[in-house]
Amino acid sequence: MFRFLKEVVAGSGAGIKDLPYNVGEPYPSAWGSWTHCRGTSKDDGSMVSIFSLSGSNSQDGHLAAGRNGVKRLRTVRHPNILSFLHSTEAEIFDGSTTKHTIYIVTEPVTPLSEKIKELGLEGTQRDEYFAWGLHQISKAVSFLNNDGKLVHGNVCLASVVVTQTLDWKLHAFDVLSEFNGNNEGSNSPVLQFEWLVGSQYKPMELLKSDWAAIRKSPPWAIDSWGLGCLIYELFSGSKLAKTEELRNTAFIPKSLLPDYQRLLSSTPSRRLNLSKLIDNSEYFHNKLVETIQFMEILNLKDSVEKDSFFRKLPNLAEQLPRQIVLKKLLPLLSSALEFGSASAPALTALFKMGSWLSAEDFRAKVLPTIVKLFASSDRAIRVGLLQHIDQFGESLSAQIVDEQIFPHVATGFSDTSAFLRELSLKSMLVLAPKLSQRTISGSLLKYLSKLQVDEEPAIRTNTTILIGNIASYLNEGTRKRVLINAFTVRALRDNFAPARAAGIMALSATSSYYDMMEIATRILPNIVVLAIDPDGDVRTKAFQAVDQFLLLAKQDHEKLVAGDTSETAGTGMPLIPGNAGLLGWAMSSLTLKGKASENAPLGFANANTSQISATSNANSVVDTGNVVPIHVSSGTDNSDQPRPPSPTSTDGGWGELENGLLHEDHDSDKDGWDDIDSVEEQKPPPLASIQAAQRRPVVQPKPAASSLRPKTTLKPSKAEDDDLWGAVAAPAPKTASRSLNVKSASSQDDDDLWGSIAAPPPKITTRPLNPKTTMASDDSDPWAAIAAPPPTTKARPLSLGRGRGVKPYPAKLGAQRIDWTSSPGL
Repeated sequence: MFRFLKEVVAGSGAGIKDLPYNVGEPYPSAWGSWTHCRGTSKDDGSMVSIFSLSGSNSQDGHLAAGRNGVKRLRTVRHPNILSFLHSTEAEIFDGSTTKHTIYIVTEPVTPLSEKIKELGLEGTQRDEYFAWGLHQISKAVSFLNNDGKLVHGNVCLASVVVTQTLDWKLHAFDVLSEFNGNNEGSNSPVLQFEWLVGSQYKPMELLKSDWAAIRKSPPWAIDSWGLGCLIYELFSGSKLAKTEELRNTAFIPKSLLPDYQRLLSSTPSRRLNLSKLIDNSEYFHNKLVETIQFMEILNLKDSVEKDSFFRKLPNLAEQLPRQIVLKKLLPLLSSALEFGSASAPALTALFKMGSWLSAEDFRAKVLPTIVKLFASSDRAIRVGLLQHIDQFGESLSAQIVDEQIFPHVATGFSDTSAFLRELSLKSMLVLAPKLSQRTISGSLLKYLSKLQVDEEPAIRTNTTILIGNIASYLNEGTRKRVLINAFTVRALRDNFAPARAAGIMALSATSSYYDMMEIATRILPNIVVLAIDPDGDVRTKAFQAVDQFLLLAKQDHEKLVAGDTSETAGTGMPLIPGNAGLLGWAMSSLTLKGKASENAPLGFANANTSQISATSNANSVVDTGNVVPIHVSSGTDNSDQPRPPSPTSTDGGWGELENGLLHEDHDSDKDGWDDIDSVEEQKPPPLASIQAAQRRPVVQPKPAASSLRPKTTLKPSKAEDDDLWGAVAAPAPKTASRSLNVKSASSQDDDDLWGSIAAPPPKITTRPLNPKTTMASDDSDPWAAIAAPPPTTKARPLSLGRGRGVKPYPAKLGAQRIDWTSSPGL
């Protein structure tokens, strides 16, 4: 009964049951009598380290020293001293014995000896990492000695641990004491728990317990000796067994040897102060130490120093230990970018370091920083992100792209910088597959509609290519409304030859989305006109596209003949080799990974461009294997060539974009192409009527009358009202060349069956004859039908002033003299 009550009383305090952490597996080594275990938080599962020290009774000397270490660790704070989180002391009953245990919870760390084995560094990289670690421990010990007037008393390999970012930190504060040098004659111990220190780590005065000599020596004398022991254990790779081994300097680097010897001086007053070691040691002057130091004081550097440093960092990172770069430099760089202390050139180093991570680590360590940077107002940061979007775009989730990234990228579509508009446009090739249909239809297509009339010809060309690329991500209704209008009404009428070529290739690449009626009435008539385009490359692609669509029409005809009544849309046949070059052209700068950010902004299409490459396929899948150049003739002045009206004009049936273009309107599905009507679309006739017209019997035409008078235009008969080809024929699209007059004469013989479907001969003049004049001609005058129309000008009306034919007096300002003449006889 008494034992039960004792357990209840002991367990009611801050015992192990109340420890808010789970104790895990122990590490094989730890300082002194402590046990170093892995651990996790019960609240959030975060990693921690748990140190435990047990004794048979509460008055045990080890427990007393452990309590001193807990108190010191709780109160001393420094970046290179182990961070304290929690501590408790518990009584654990094991059968008939009671065990007192102290627990210290700290940030997650690993013993230095274990971390060195894990990293496996060799040669220069090992020396650079050791230099960085010794630099950190020297700063921690210097802080204790010079600023805190404290003596650690047991600096060695076992008293150093390594964090997850590979920083070295000092712990094992059980022996830590204040240094009191005022009473030099006193022989009382300076270090109360010096008996915990192994004899091999003690300097001669401490080994002899000469406290008077210790009080006369500087505060750093004991810890400088300990740092020398740490250096020996690091480079020898073995634990120090006896003091005499310190004389073996074969393992010590030459640049560190003079400082090593001064640290281990037999005279305490001549031992090297660690603050001077930090400032003056040649060993600490290496690329790793200098790089990390620059990153840690980045806020104190000016913009010129930052830009110079970050431009060198990508190449420098390749020379540094890879694990240190990923675990130390990368977090520093991400933090600097998030808080604005790093400039845009740092993005190149960030993406290069990120490429060395696994996909899972990249999403956890780099992507959160990138998503935050998209909201930056720094234009240089936005340009850098868009230039490297192909390196991280695949790792972004659809929800993040749709909700957090696209709203910021969309601001670039209307930016005053043409280069930023173009980068924003080309980034959609990576981001569009992750956008929702609501965002594509309600927002993205509105921006693309505006960019297709951009003042920059390269942007207009790339917009056409992008629409062809993302066609597979549009729903069927949107494709019907957008594709043909975007490619024919705007692209094929652009005054920039590569834009017209891109329109032809986009139509070919998306041929699987059009039915045969659209191909016959809306696509082929617009492409055939480009067979006489001033640009040779446009003509070549036009002929290839015509062949492709005619082949589709022939396949449809064969299906109809075979009795296949299934819907005959585009078959998605592979493109003609000459047109197999759509998608890669728009992304030509982004496919040069690692070079886009190092080069000047690229202009993909302009009047001086000599060659533009392009890639595509029928299903809008990126294929960079086939690149076909689009040659822009530099010797021909494009401004002198007959071209269609400029796409920037609003006279093409597109209408003005509303002022709310830059704001997403999810309540409306309009995308900027809704106000475009097809070019004089006519209702197609029924197929039965066409077949009936073709089955008419062929009758020989009557001989012409001997009279020279031609037949005048009469009211067409009912049979001629059934002329179905006239209704089917699509008008020629507007081009820069003179359009043919497709109006057929209605005065042909009723019995001439071919007359109803024969194409009229081209007329030389663009102005047709006046039909009214023809109808009003005298039947007796054989020349009346071809006589010139009467002049349209009218005679000037008589003046309404006094006198016939006299012009009225013009109005004059000011006083005037009037000459009144009297009438005779008055």
